[in-house]
Amino acid sequence: MKSSDIISVVLPVYRNEKCLDQITNRLLKMFTSIEVEGEIIFVNDASPDNSWGIIKKLASIHNEVTGLNLSRNFGQHYAISAGLAHSKGDWVVVMDADLQDLPEEIPKLYDKAKEGFDIVLAKRSMRKDHWLKKQFSRQFYTVLSYLSGAKYDGSVANFGIYRDIVIDEIVRLPEKNRFFPSMVKWVGFTSTSIQVIHNHREIGTSSYDFKKRFDLALDIILSYSDKPLRLVIKLGVILMSLSLIFAIIIFARWLQGDIEVLGYTSLILSIWFLSGIIILILGVTGLYIGKIFENVKDRPTFIIKDKV
Repeated sequence: MKSSDIISVVLPVYRNEKCLDQITNRLLKMFTSIEVEGEIIFVNDASPDNSWGIIKKLASIHNEVTGLNLSRNFGQHYAISAGLAHSKGDWVVVMDADLQDLPEEIPKLYDKAKEGFDIVLAKRSMRKDHWLKKQFSRQFYTVLSYLSGAKYDGSVANFGIYRDIVIDEIVRLPEKNRFFPSMVKWVGFTSTSIQVIHNHREIGTSSYDFKKRFDLALDIILSYSDKPLRLVIKLGVILMSLSLIFAIIIFARWLQGDIEVLGYTSLILSIWFLSGIIILILGVTGLYIGKIFENVKDRPTFIIKDKV
């Protein structure tokens, strides 16, 4: 007898044309093995390959498959948001379409969720990524944890299973800068994590280069934390304190007759140093104002061109 639960699986798609047939078959087999109704939502993030053509073919063959085609490349987390907004399941699984997140691990997540958890995150015990990517990820999450004041685990990404009420609240969040792990952490609910197997990339290469990773990190820090502004204020206080100490030392030496004419070098260095600090403060403030401007425009976070 089948469970009354429906599981929706949301997969952002970019340069994954060679994986789509295989991941669909494995997901359908997984649905059958745990006796649930399933829904597969592919969100094509304007992939330059034939991903959309394959998604349309799969949707014509399998009733469980839904395809969303975005009007342009919005980014992975915006594609996830589009899929979440169209999911209908009692439980929603978010995973990558490159087969590094294994469909066969979903039953473990589902079983754990049924113990009473609203969120079960997949913790990759041994990541099968390139060492440079792992190092960047580790450092990124360390910095993000420090700047946001929340604990982020580099071994946990988007892969996990989420109760429908969690997804409803995430979809309702109004911010235009989307980062799925941060939104999951912010909405709360009862959560846990379990170890899963992480597969090596069998087909293709990652579309995230260093520039994209850096831009994503900057967007996340500015959108989900005001700590850079607080650090700038602390820097200003430190500089003011150092300047006061320096002024007292100079005044004391002048009283003793050790200084007749202040040095040209110290004056120039002070001007350059303080000018750099002022420019830094203006830059950080300007970035935050830019994010406010983006949200004030109130543009949609994604545009769906086609749906099958």
